[in-house]
Amino acid sequence: MSKVDFPDRSVSITEYGAVAGDSLNLSGEAINLAIVELSRQGGGTVIVPEGTFYTGPITMKSNVNLHVSEGATLKFVPDVSLYMPAVLTRWEGIDCYNARPLIYAYGETNIAITGKGTIDGGAGPDNWWKRQREIERRDFRPSPEAPVMKASRLRLLEMGENHVPVGQRVFDETDCLRPQTVNFYRCKTVLIEGVTMLNSPFWVIHPLFCDDLTVRGVTIVNDGPNGDGCDPESCRNVLIEDCVFDTGDDCIAIKSGRNEDGRRWNTPSENIIVRNCTMADGHGGVVIGSEISGGFRNLYVDNCRMDSPNLDRVIRIKTSTARGGLIENIYVRNVEVGQCREAVLRINLNYERNENARRGFYPEVRNVLLENVSCSSSDYALWFSGLEDRTNISGIVLRNCSFDGVKAGESHVDGLIGDV
Repeated sequence: MSKVDFPDRSVSITEYGAVAGDSLNLSGEAINLAIVELSRQGGGTVIVPEGTFYTGPITMKSNVNLHVSEGATLKFVPDVSLYMPAVLTRWEGIDCYNARPLIYAYGETNIAITGKGTIDGGAGPDNWWKRQREIERRDFRPSPEAPVMKASRLRLLEMGENHVPVGQRVFDETDCLRPQTVNFYRCKTVLIEGVTMLNSPFWVIHPLFCDDLTVRGVTIVNDGPNGDGCDPESCRNVLIEDCVFDTGDDCIAIKSGRNEDGRRWNTPSENIIVRNCTMADGHGGVVIGSEISGGFRNLYVDNCRMDSPNLDRVIRIKTSTARGGLIENIYVRNVEVGQCREAVLRINLNYERNENARRGFYPEVRNVLLENVSCSSSDYALWFSGLEDRTNISGIVLRNCSFDGVKAGESHVDGLIGDV
């Protein structure tokens, strides 16, 4: 993996007019100007000093490190108009032009977000999150905007299925879907290190078609709907280490595109290491899918700790005959689980059975090894949902694992399963 390297040159955003504590005069223009000018000079570090800086979207440029100092907070303002015009991204695995992510980059090289400070996405039940319909276990009440956002999501899904040109899949201020906090698209040599990230409108870290990405020492607390922590999509050579996740959805979810768009690009995620991480709340600790139509290979999970009554699963693979994709070579070792709700390992080839999409794209999961994995409390140790007409789950190996406090049964199996 290539590593970031920046010239010994730095500027403070206050030199460009940013003022701490001023919620009426936002700092976004100053921050973006500092990034652009430093990149033009060959790169360096843009420093966010101590204090709270209110801002709109930030665009990263090559050879720039955005350093959020200890005691500093970047506080994003939840005014939808600030995140227009729409930019090219993916939303739930489908290509589109949507609201600008809070921190965005396209086609940049050698970029970083570092520091001991805080990135606060500014989302909550009174703004971005109310665009999502009511979900279980969270106190989010339906709002008049929720039906509009549901319609936007369904329209995007239909656009993907019907091969509508991406340039026509445009969402504006009235109907846009919730943006990610960090979306780096087709970037190379990326570092995100040290920061605390809170209150994302949607997924927190979403690298897309990126190579050589490191996420290190990051704390993510995001209780909102679809509040995934880190979702590398069609990325290669990724290291996620020493991070803490406490999320309203999957802690880490590896993806490679949804249905027609995923197959069109046919770019798998591959070579991903997750180590020395801690997971609390979440639908899954380390997840593959469900937007995995481009496939995935080579996951190594080591020395992680997971524990929460609100953690549904530890390792989860979710896909379907609408997704397809080959998922292979999953190695998990030295994982200690205090408690999880449902199962330590769940493999589901029948995810979202009622999705209105083309079928007949048969997913396959093979070569999954769990070694030195322990759990003190769960409903099941293993839960497999295979296909009914063919055996597409195989090569599942458990070595020196212990599953205590199993409440409902050691395993649940439906459909056809190969060697376990």
